[in-house]
Amino acid sequence: MTMTDHVLEVENLRTHFFNEEGAALPAVDGVSFAIPRGRTLALVGESGCGKSVTSYSLLRLIQPPGRIVGGSIRLRSQRAGEIDIAALREDDAKLYQVRGGLVSMIFQEPMTALSPVHTVGNQIMEAILLHQPVTPAEARRQAVHMLGKVGIPAAERRIDQYPHELSGGMRQRVVIAMALVCRPELLIADEPTTALDVTIQAQILGLIRSLQRELGCSMLLITHDLGVVAQTADEVSVMYLGRIVEHGPVRQVLRAPLHPYTRGLLRSLPGLNQGRDRLASIPGTVPSLHAIPAGCPFHPRCEFAQAGRCDVGPPPPLEAHGAERSVACVRAGDPELGNGGVQA
Repeated sequence: MTMTDHVLEVENLRTHFFNEEGAALPAVDGVSFAIPRGRTLALVGESGCGKSVTSYSLLRLIQPPGRIVGGSIRLRSQRAGEIDIAALREDDAKLYQVRGGLVSMIFQEPMTALSPVHTVGNQIMEAILLHQPVTPAEARRQAVHMLGKVGIPAAERRIDQYPHELSGGMRQRVVIAMALVCRPELLIADEPTTALDVTIQAQILGLIRSLQRELGCSMLLITHDLGVVAQTADEVSVMYLGRIVEHGPVRQVLRAPLHPYTRGLLRSLPGLNQGRDRLASIPGTVPSLHAIPAGCPFHPRCEFAQAGRCDVGPPPPLEAHGAERSVACVRAGDPELGNGGVQA
């Protein structure tokens, strides 16, 4: 795959938060990935692994005491050419062109993404008027059309309602409409179904996939659910404590995970634990950024960790493992680890 086949290329991205003493806490620590045009990359991991900080960094939405301290974020836009988002000044007009125009985001909780004192129509129209040279009347027409496309009935009436007058599923559809109304080249979906029940989750994921195909945009899907990844993504990057520890095509990663952390995430899926007394889980919790362990950051929780090998030195780098896979584990490919995958 050539460089120009990618809509986004992130290289060695580092986003740190600074405490009162000035010490740096590496929430994102050297993350690199590329998203092919028209395809979906899933970024998965437990809460606290740095997924959302990564997504916010892509749009330069990190607030103090956090900031991007290194790396590049290259957007290869068909409409605006190549833009290094990380290098833009806060007042650069290109940054406003990127946010909501070339790159849009679906946030986890729609009630925090929507203003409670403005109608949903006004909020969608604001995005249209900011990025397109159209009249308010045309913006309203486009907003009504998009609300209809995301499955909201009686869109002509709903457009004048406030977020609190809509159900959770309807509010998430409004957020999707806002994200897609300007036909972005890249959609970032940050846990887009977290606050919804299972039935509505399936509807929302189906809607996002359908609109993505129709618009031809790429997508970065942020999630902790490998079941969602199996249904939605083409490639997957597994993230742990601010670093990517495994990457590859979804089917290959799910069938034959190389990193023990990926194996643990797969075992914790409820559908794979039928007949067991307890749901399998990864022991322990994600370490604090104040106390990152030496060596592989996952080794205190890893059943395959070896003393003197996994718990010393710097974290293992992400290295190629075959033509399409990469993994950050000194024991990758060790027969003792077995397969640990599922059919996907």
